[in-house]
Amino acid sequence: MTASDTRDRLAEELVAPMLALGLDLEAVDVSAAGKRRVLRVAVDKDGGVTMDEIAEATREVSRVLDERGLMGERAYTLEVSSRGVDRPLTLPRHWRRNVGRLVRVTLPGEDDVTGRLVGADEQGADLDVDGTARRVGFDEVTKAKVQIEFTKHEES
Repeated sequence: MTASDTRDRLAEELVAPMLALGLDLEAVDVSAAGKRRVLRVAVDKDGGVTMDEIAEATREVSRVLDERGLMGERAYTLEVSSRGVDRPLTLPRHWRRNVGRLVRVTLPGEDDVTGRLVGADEQGADLDVDGTARRVGFDEVTKAKVQIEFTKHEES
């Protein structure tokens, strides 16, 4: 079984248990670390996740892995975390959860656009780019990421 197959199988098995906790499974990654493997699971929900929810998700992922023998006999380390701002915005819910933040969007055939995310629906996002409204359809976005800001944004 390839690493991709393992990751896909783990994701399939973990989606329902995470939804039962009110969490979205955002990413599953398996990598080698010496003789061990590292399983990283990212979860999220509207309003963000708390440390208690991360702990609960960790217990549930561990239970599912043990019950179903999904990691085999080889030793592994489990890391469960929130999605984090460094991951690309790929689904409408990612955009919705980041309204108010500064985002950088790559569109085919033009320079990257950086603007404040002011709204999002299932088809696209509304940005404020230097005071000008800009609608971006998800189907035209090549890449999008939240930009880290070191000064607090003042609401108008």
